[in-house]
Amino acid sequence: MSTSSDPAQGPELEIVHLLRATTVELGLHSARFAQRNGMHPTDVRALIALMDARRARQELSAGRLGAVLGLNSAGATALVDRLERAGLVRRARGRQDRRTVVVELEERAMALGRSFFGPLIDRSVELLRGYDAHQMAAIRGFLTGVREAAAGDGGAAGRGA
Repeated sequence: MSTSSDPAQGPELEIVHLLRATTVELGLHSARFAQRNGMHPTDVRALIALMDARRARQELSAGRLGAVLGLNSAGATALVDRLERAGLVRRARGRQDRRTVVVELEERAMALGRSFFGPLIDRSVELLRGYDAHQMAAIRGFLTGVREAAAGDGGAAGRGA
């Protein structure tokens, strides 16, 4: 028997389903990018991880990139080799520790990403500009919480899921 306080019947679940649908659409958008550019989905995830690291002014070695993506050492090496052959990344000496070899994005990768994802990013920014600071904080808090739940097990282990 459900009640009006049952979250499975309320607006919360509607938003969860909308978030799931959005996630699916974003995944399909990313898959189209990969397909059009002859990439594996992991290649796209690697480029995103490298862009995020660049934005955060962090350097990623091939091993660290592999760890972020859940790849073993051989998989990470093959990934970087593939992206390097495609002209999307280069291996370089670390700026903080010259003994370390890091993976850096080539400008070609940045331009390729901007050309495909730019319109989606621009539309997202346009939509967000319609929200006030309080609403933006709520959106940020919700998305951060969902991301943290997804990064862990989301509580599934405790429910036998």
